[in-house]
Amino acid sequence: ILHANELSRRLQEEGANLAVNSLHPGLILTNISRHMGLNGVVLSLARLAKPIFRSMPQGASTTCYLALHPGAENVSGKYFADCNEATPTSYARDGDLAKRLWDFSDHLVEKFKRPT
Repeated sequence: ILHANELSRRLQEEGANLAVNSLHPGLILTNISRHMGLNGVVLSLARLAKPIFRSMPQGASTTCYLALHPGAENVSGKYFADCNEATPTSYARDGDLAKRLWDFSDHLVEKFKRPT
């Protein structure tokens, strides 16, 4: 969220015609953990939680909405859940923290990038 917000801010400053948003897809029911050898307790908890999970198409819906819906075309720097704009935590909305994370990430990229 912080990176997306900072990227959106920087692009808007430059007058770029791009939208950058972040989203929460929800808890998605997949078989990604099929080879993890989960114990019985974890499997039982997963079965109990199954009603709050979404199908893969449901989990993809907010991503598709932001990528394809004309109403989202000029929206940038926002957070979405369930195909609607939502309010993330105060930490995720902290502009100073977003800039610090951006600068730190930029420093790490510079430090570890390979010469071309």
